[in-house]
Amino acid sequence: MTADQSDSVEYRWPRPPQDGYTVDDLFTLPNLPSRTELIDGSLVFAHPRRRNFHTDVMDVLVGGLRSDLPAAFKVKREMTVVLDERNAPEPDIIVVEAESVGGPDQTRYRARDVLLAVEVVSPDSESRDRTTKPQKYAAAGIPNFWRVERGGNGSEPVVHVYELDPLTRAYVHVGMQRDQLKVTKPYATDIDLGAVREL
Repeated sequence: MTADQSDSVEYRWPRPPQDGYTVDDLFTLPNLPSRTELIDGSLVFAHPRRRNFHTDVMDVLVGGLRSDLPAAFKVKREMTVVLDERNAPEPDIIVVEAESVGGPDQTRYRARDVLLAVEVVSPDSESRDRTTKPQKYAAAGIPNFWRVERGGNGSEPVVHVYELDPLTRAYVHVGMQRDQLKVTKPYATDIDLGAVREL
């Protein structure tokens, strides 16, 4: 096939089902881009390129979470969490029950196995990271949520810490932390957010 012929081949996007996609579709449709999420029955494609801020914050948080990690938990990054049949987002970081880890070929976790979901806000996903996903994580019963934003100077993280109110099934904002992230839930951890400057 010549270059001219390959350029003329038209890619055919799958036609969405009338009631939207399901989790089964997300894991069986061929040729979906990596980091495809399912939100309200729609496929959402994440931007393929990360910014330094995003990856550096993830590295610091994952390292900090793992340094204090009880044996009963595991920390995972960029894994699909099945909330219900029509919602399967991919948080940047999750803390899960260790017994839910099924081996090297596992591709998803159930909401009931997740103790903490973390979203580092990106320009291409601001609305989803700030409103859509937290609302869905709370409705699915995930007990803790952290939203990470850029601070005033644009290079240091600010972590908004939320805990689930079991009566309303909504998150309650319990703190905003800048230089040092010190929490007791889902377990006690103390993370130096200033380490992001050193990466």
